Amino acid sequence: MMTIDLLWQHLAQNPVLWLCLTLVAYQIGIWVYQKSGYITLLSPFVIAVAILLGILFSTDTHYETFFAGAQFVHFLLGPATVALAVPLFDQRRRLAKLWAPLLIGVVVGCITGVVSTVLLGVLFDASFESIMSMAPKSVTTPIAMGISEKMGGIAEFTAGIVVLTGIVGSLLASPLFKLFRIKKDYVKGFSLGVSAHGMGTSRAFQISDKAGAFSGLAMGLAGIITAFAAPMIAPPLLNWLMN
Repeated sequence: MMTIDLLWQHLAQNPVLWLCLTLVAYQIGIWVYQKSGYITLLSPFVIAVAILLGILFSTDTHYETFFAGAQFVHFLLGPATVALAVPLFDQRRRLAKLWAPLLIGVVVGCITGVVSTVLLGVLFDASFESIMSMAPKSVTTPIAMGISEKMGGIAEFTAGIVVLTGIVGSLLASPLFKLFRIKKDYVKGFSLGVSAHGMGTSRAFQISDKAGAFSGLAMGLAGIITAFAAPMIAPPLLNWLMN
């Protein structure tokens, strides 16, 4: 038993281990998702996160140790985001016709996301740091962490909340689309991009390329707008509510 513990401690310090485990967990997630008949609750994100969390908790491994390997996947978020310009280019004519409602929608969505987070944080008596950490939850991780730090939040906590937001947004998308009878792919994609960032965009591409293109646009615009709106809205609103 001692030999196994020592072996694991040695392997856990190797970033390659966590990179491989991350990739294997996601592949398992894809397999489960396909075998389930594409049940949203069993999306690859949910399965992969569940597997990795189980490994981290069972081995008492710190997040920093895990991220030493997972950072290589995290680095690819940038190129992957830039690559979204390809489907956007294919939808350029439709985007040109819808620029006004899309811009209004993303501005309203970003402001609503920040304000609702602050209100819920006050309702549940969360600390200032926690509320500031959660305020930029609906934008992609690198941007959200930067906004959080600027407002006095905890970047690591923000990263976890962003992942949770993406998972929940992806899971609730299909039931909400059915409930509100939303049938147009570009509406589905745009709403996923505003509310669930990268994970929502991945879910949108499962709907169609058109939905994915609009989701990618929404994700990019939401990141830019939230970077300006969150620091201007969240701290003053929280201070006003507390006083």
